[in-house]
Amino acid sequence: MANLTFTLRSGRRVGVTTLGDPVAERVIVFCHPAPGSSVFDPDPDASANRGVHIVSLDRPGYGSSDPWPAGSWPSIVGAADDIAEYIREMKRLESPIGVNRPPTIGIAGWSAGGRVALAFAARHPELVDRVAVVATPAPNEYVPWIPPELQKQSDELGRLSPDEARSRLSAMLQGQSDAMRAADLESGVPLDALGVGPVDAQVLARRGLEDRLGRMLKDAYRQGPGGVAADILSYTARPWGFDPSAVRAKTLIIGGEADPIAGHPHAAWYERVLPDSRMEMFPGVGHLVIAPAWERVLSFLAPHPEPLHDSGN
Repeated sequence: MANLTFTLRSGRRVGVTTLGDPVAERVIVFCHPAPGSSVFDPDPDASANRGVHIVSLDRPGYGSSDPWPAGSWPSIVGAADDIAEYIREMKRLESPIGVNRPPTIGIAGWSAGGRVALAFAARHPELVDRVAVVATPAPNEYVPWIPPELQKQSDELGRLSPDEARSRLSAMLQGQSDAMRAADLESGVPLDALGVGPVDAQVLARRGLEDRLGRMLKDAYRQGPGGVAADILSYTARPWGFDPSAVRAKTLIIGGEADPIAGHPHAAWYERVLPDSRMEMFPGVGHLVIAPAWERVLSFLAPHPEPLHDSGN
């Protein structure tokens, strides 16, 4: 689970995981997929050796984070605003103890997390200079990817009250949640919820990756299905709440050429819409492109790596 918790001004708690060099000048935020949680590290060697401080937050209802308040709709922009509040408070608390980091950060998001990263950049441009969007589906109305029967279901949920919508979708996902919580890490956690397919077999064979994904999914369902239900509602039943074309930060769009969920058409849509962007496709890779691409993501978000700091040991 997350290695610390942060209490927002509203009183809601969020779980936070930190990786890399804790005193590095460059801060990078990583937004997890759906389902997911902050504990996932796509490539620990790359994360440790880039000379960056990596921060990841559990979105509401996942891991160690409180769920969305009663009566409120889960939202992409709300998740982005949680990150902004954490980053601002981190900077405020660090300054008196002599840790003065640059005013802007880099932010990356995998799959559903890519939308949160873009919302953060659109709503808080003063905090970010570079964005990486990895295997993130485009809006369904522009690049169809959600089966029509499921989109119809989401549309119906969107006409309910937020509490009723979350309750109904959570009930639909309860079986998936129960199976995940009962799964044994030693025997392997089912990864189909992440869109992992046969094309990802070679990537999945990377040292420790399957175990790290399994631990993330176990943590994602720690509180039951509420986190993933909220995420699904935020991008299928309600408007996204921001315009991607408003993002002014330099943006890297990464996709797996064999990704059945968010392949080339999705990456190409983002490249057309985002003003300062470039697309890079990884051949022979599916939705798990985040693992082989992580070193590239870090090199883009932190183009000038810092030397590793001596721990004093």
